[in-house]
Amino acid sequence: MSSTTELLKGAAERFPGEVVTQAQVRHLELPGAGRFALITLDNGLDHTKPTTFGPQSLANLDAALDQVEKEAAEGAITGVGITGKPFIFAVGADLKGVEVLKTRDEALTIGRSGHEVFKRLQSLAVPTFAYYNGAAMGGGVEVGLHCAYRTVSASLPAFSLPEVFLGLVPGWGGCVLLPNLIGADRAVTVIIENSLNQNRQLKGAQVYELGIADALFEAADFLEQSLAWTAAVLKGELEVARAEVDRGEAWDQAVARGRAVADSRVHGAAPAAYRALDIIAAAKNGDLRQGFDAEDAALADLIMGGELRSGIYAFNLVQKRGKRPAGAPDKSLARPVSKVGVVGAGLMASQLALLFARRLEVPVVLTDIDQARIDKGVGYVHGEIDKLLAKGRVGQDKANRLKALVSGHLDKATAFGDADFVIEAVFEEMGVKQQVFAELEAVVRPDAILATNTSSLSVSEMASKLEHPERVVGFHFFNPVAVLPLLEIVRAERTDDASLATAFGVAKKLKKTAVLVKDAPAFVVNRILTRFMGEIQNVIDEGTPVAVAEKAVEPLGLPMSPLVLLELVGPAIGLHVSETLHGAFPDRFTVSENLAAVVKAGKRGFYVYDSGVPELDPEVAALLKQGDSVLTEAQVRDRVLDAVAQEIGLMLDEGVVAEAQDIDLCLITGAGWPFHLGGITPYLDREGVSQRVNGMPFLAPGVASVPA
Repeated sequence: MSSTTELLKGAAERFPGEVVTQAQVRHLELPGAGRFALITLDNGLDHTKPTTFGPQSLANLDAALDQVEKEAAEGAITGVGITGKPFIFAVGADLKGVEVLKTRDEALTIGRSGHEVFKRLQSLAVPTFAYYNGAAMGGGVEVGLHCAYRTVSASLPAFSLPEVFLGLVPGWGGCVLLPNLIGADRAVTVIIENSLNQNRQLKGAQVYELGIADALFEAADFLEQSLAWTAAVLKGELEVARAEVDRGEAWDQAVARGRAVADSRVHGAAPAAYRALDIIAAAKNGDLRQGFDAEDAALADLIMGGELRSGIYAFNLVQKRGKRPAGAPDKSLARPVSKVGVVGAGLMASQLALLFARRLEVPVVLTDIDQARIDKGVGYVHGEIDKLLAKGRVGQDKANRLKALVSGHLDKATAFGDADFVIEAVFEEMGVKQQVFAELEAVVRPDAILATNTSSLSVSEMASKLEHPERVVGFHFFNPVAVLPLLEIVRAERTDDASLATAFGVAKKLKKTAVLVKDAPAFVVNRILTRFMGEIQNVIDEGTPVAVAEKAVEPLGLPMSPLVLLELVGPAIGLHVSETLHGAFPDRFTVSENLAAVVKAGKRGFYVYDSGVPELDPEVAALLKQGDSVLTEAQVRDRVLDAVAQEIGLMLDEGVVAEAQDIDLCLITGAGWPFHLGGITPYLDREGVSQRVNGMPFLAPGVASVPA
């Protein structure tokens, strides 16, 4: 029994529930190039289920390599290829198994096992080829990097090394092999920049253009073309030329750029990016053994760290809980939606109309107070469809159909009389919205759903004067609508199950992450963000310099600073939400006089960007009235985190959502909070804030932490 086999056998016993990937070897006769061994990775599930690597899966690949190694040594084959089942190559390590690891030694075993198996592809006595026929991520990318040659399908939809995004490093060769293949700068883009940019994926053509793959073939006959290309290489008819890697100053500059990217995204708050960059920097000397050892050590350390556990927790929230919303009613109760109405034709309403038309492909009608506004809204939607056409995202026929679906009308009865689902996106004022709903109820069918995109107002109060309040539901999107996945679905006091089920059905067709929330002031995201930013504004009002207050929360690694976020949301909207929450909870939510002064002055934010970097606007600085209480960064951070922990605890006590997991899912998908925080509650638990404020952690041990 080899040392690798022993490692894998021991590890497999600690990986319960692994979906085992088989590595099937078959032999092909390549014209003029002899007998060729092709290894196909396949977990036996349908093509939508990804192929992963756990200990038993690695053992199966190891056994396949035993076979082809023997055949290669005997001269029975001329080469070895590796590919995946239809549409899926492989997507890396089995994260379910990583979650259960309890010791650094166990984690080290996983790192070493992957290296020991994959690097055998480099030592075979015949040339090796990887055929990226479908989605390839993490270890799926890395197993191909160990081969001598690679081809990629032009229709490959997703290719990435997402480990840094989750709190890991590419630990089975990625940090070492990729920069030595395509150069440090391009490797930094794939490993650091793309990963920290919400795990941006590469398409097949991009994989080829970067030099990761040596050839690009169409999907229809991808494997056949790859094998023909392979035969040409084996016969010496085709020589693969690769650009020489610059191992001089350019390598160091690339690593420096990567550190700047990491600093701008996580501000030193998460270690994974920096560990990956250290390995890339050291890989300049081309010493693979040293590099693989460094990857093993980094994997072992990071697997036992809180950021990875939070990252896996966040990944599971988005991929599992986000697709099976807690508390959603039986989907069989949902009514069909064949026409949608949108009240309003401003920017938000127009974005909604575009989304409904694209995803539901049903007629969408906008109304507003005059024809000019309606024409502008419809024109916006048509213009956005033209942009999609120009980018090749839709064809001409599809663009024409989508445009034909979106129209406008001044008369609500004509526009909405036969609509199944009508959503309002008008001014955020209760009286205005109640009037809109009263007008709608007079013209829509008795079974039509009435939805509101309110960000903070009571849906129950909005529906209270209607004859049929049971069909009113909150349907709160986040801006920009096309980018942020979250949809807070609000059940008002009298919303019935059929209306709620219809709302969830529409959300699924819109490809949104729907979370059921109670009709409570500002719901989830806006309530937490307002408490968070409110404490920042409070300490500024009391005397702490703006720069200190902003810098205090950098260690969280949030996508943007509080005042930049306020600028994105709009100071007037931020003020309105804080006023709403102050009315509901005056003891915890304040209304900043300084923010009110900024809004009154018509300022769009606290900063100007004339120098290329954000600087406090002198006109805003002149408006600020501050006290003499100056806090340190640590004091500000503690105060802000304590406030957030308190608010989340109260929200859970009130039943705003089912569990803390829903809070985290909302912050990840609605506010872009990073995976390494796990949303927020794992971070608050890890830092001891939950215990300090509420007397207990939000999550049970092992949910987003190392199991006890």
